[in-house]
Amino acid sequence: MRKSYMIHRILFITWNELFGYGWLINSFRSTYNCNAGYNIGSYMFMQSRDYAARKGTRERWRLKLKKKKVKAVVEQVGFVPHKQRKKETKVEVCPLTTMNESWKWKAVDDVYIVKYHQRPVYSLKEAIENHRETHHPTILNKPNAVVNAFIELNMRREKKNRYLDKFTRIIDTPHIFTYGQPQRTVLAFCKNPQEQENAKNAGADLVGGIELIKKIQNGTFAFKEYDCIVAHADILTDLLLVRGLLKKRFPNLRAGTLGNDMSQLVRRYKDGIGYTAEPHKSFKEYGQINVTFGLLNMDTQELEENFSSLINDVESMRPKRDGLFIERVQISSELSKESFKINHQDYLATSNEEETKEQEQDETAIISTS
Repeated sequence: MRKSYMIHRILFITWNELFGYGWLINSFRSTYNCNAGYNIGSYMFMQSRDYAARKGTRERWRLKLKKKKVKAVVEQVGFVPHKQRKKETKVEVCPLTTMNESWKWKAVDDVYIVKYHQRPVYSLKEAIENHRETHHPTILNKPNAVVNAFIELNMRREKKNRYLDKFTRIIDTPHIFTYGQPQRTVLAFCKNPQEQENAKNAGADLVGGIELIKKIQNGTFAFKEYDCIVAHADILTDLLLVRGLLKKRFPNLRAGTLGNDMSQLVRRYKDGIGYTAEPHKSFKEYGQINVTFGLLNMDTQELEENFSSLINDVESMRPKRDGLFIERVQISSELSKESFKINHQDYLATSNEEETKEQEQDETAIISTS
């Protein structure tokens, strides 16, 4: 009892002496050892200063506590069928990757599983004949149905992560056909009275010269009511005055709205085939064109000539890079979901030109060696 009292007494005196006699603690931490009989007491003293909290600290802590108190509301979702749930979680794949069928087997029989076999490639003539069979009066009874070309494009440009934008073009087809769509309205500009007469005879809705340009400049003429604007080369310098107003509709050679033959220009935009290349919403490297180029009751050769002019015009828009621009072409017709993949390379003029160039090079090489 006496010994324990003495220990407590020594500890009490030691604490008082430490602060009473002015022992300074200048370091961050210090240790004071106290020997009391058989026991050794070790004490650690730490400096602590109470500074003001940083601005907004208490407010942040209050917000954290509020968030903890608020209970998360769990929405009860009803039963979702497996197929619907699978569709919602389905990952979108770029259509360009699905075109490669080299890993699939070649179909040997007439009946095969499409998932594991390559699609047969037809000629344009065979595809048209197949559609004529299904549209016969005894089956679908639509012998004059329209023939559509579904063209899939690789929109990549020369540089990485650069793609072609949406573009619209109108081509002059060798064989004109009508399929229920409204005709385009054409506005023509030219100086020469003879060319103005040619434009009127070709079907231009309005033909004008310098006076019409002045009306557009003054804002007294509504040129936006017309679908297409074409011009002769002789009026180009005067037409530059309204270039800022016409903007993208200003006639130029690349678009085919500027030339020397007014009758051909007007016919092209009045009766020609119009198509638009639409890039994919998610994958900008993939684009597609869906265009009508004839009717089933037309002659097969006429359909081939129309298709040839169409496919060559699309190929003229290809960027300056290696690889294919037109990846795949499928031929379809209305009232039927069936489509036939065709070999479009046979109708490209560039392939024939390259072959002739190679032949010329071979001939020159033979001449040089001899």
